[in-house]
Amino acid sequence: MKTGKGTAGDTKARILDATERLFIEVGYEGTSLRQVTSRAIVNLAAVNYHFRSKDIMMQAVLGRRLDPLNTRRLALLDACEARWPGAQIRCEHVMGALFVPALQMAREPEVGGPSFLRLLGRVYSDTSPFIQSYLLSHYAPVFGRFSDAFARALPEIPPQELGWRLNFALKALAGVLAGDELGNLLPAFTQGKALSDAHVLAQLSAMVVAALKAPVPASQQLCALQDVFQIGETQHAEEHAGQAALSALAAEQAQRADTLSVAVRKTRRAARNEGATRAAVTSMAVRGAREHPIVFPSNPLDDWMRTRSRT
Repeated sequence: MKTGKGTAGDTKARILDATERLFIEVGYEGTSLRQVTSRAIVNLAAVNYHFRSKDIMMQAVLGRRLDPLNTRRLALLDACEARWPGAQIRCEHVMGALFVPALQMAREPEVGGPSFLRLLGRVYSDTSPFIQSYLLSHYAPVFGRFSDAFARALPEIPPQELGWRLNFALKALAGVLAGDELGNLLPAFTQGKALSDAHVLAQLSAMVVAALKAPVPASQQLCALQDVFQIGETQHAEEHAGQAALSALAAEQAQRADTLSVAVRKTRRAARNEGATRAAVTSMAVRGAREHPIVFPSNPLDDWMRTRSRT
């Protein structure tokens, strides 16, 4: 028989598991407490008892996965820097320290399991202010350590340039590893052969490292893109002018229709008023005729006959 403590622990774990699955599926904004209670088969009181709010619950979900991940990452980076000190470290070494622990945890059900990479991809791609703030406040030292290591491995890239390249490249790699399409991509990478995680990561990171090492755009590339932008702006201006002309024509036609409608209403109103006046005059004449009947002069022969009958 389970004790009360064990039961409470099971309830909390079910809530965290349900929240994690929902977060992977619909992100932070799409995850609601009502959905969590339905998925975890608990009531709202249990959620409030263990976490008090959605934000606290989400922090617990992220913390139980990302804290062990970053601990492993830093330990592996320390080992790599000790083995390849200073400028000896390569970009691939730093990339491995960043992603090898994630691949390891994806094969360990007790600390993540198969859905762990999908969770990681959602964390990197979720744009909600809460997730972004949480990552910056909790893992800024980790990001700083890896940024410094990449800078030593890529001294030829200016720091500002390297910063946004890392942000783009690492999110792209995390998105591929976390996506369902990875199962479709692997056969193309492996050509039907069974390859290790190292081989898969090498295939993917090769493209990322190439992007990080790409030379700064030359003047010819910049001029070519500026020409395309100029063509696009011209087309946009012409399209905007055409739409403005159509809108003006439609407004003019609408105004004409309103003017015509007003004129028609005035004509109809005048006709109704004239008809009402004529009807009133006719009615008055009829009433006058009824009130003052016409009296014809008497006939002398009739008067004589009436007088004779009385005598």
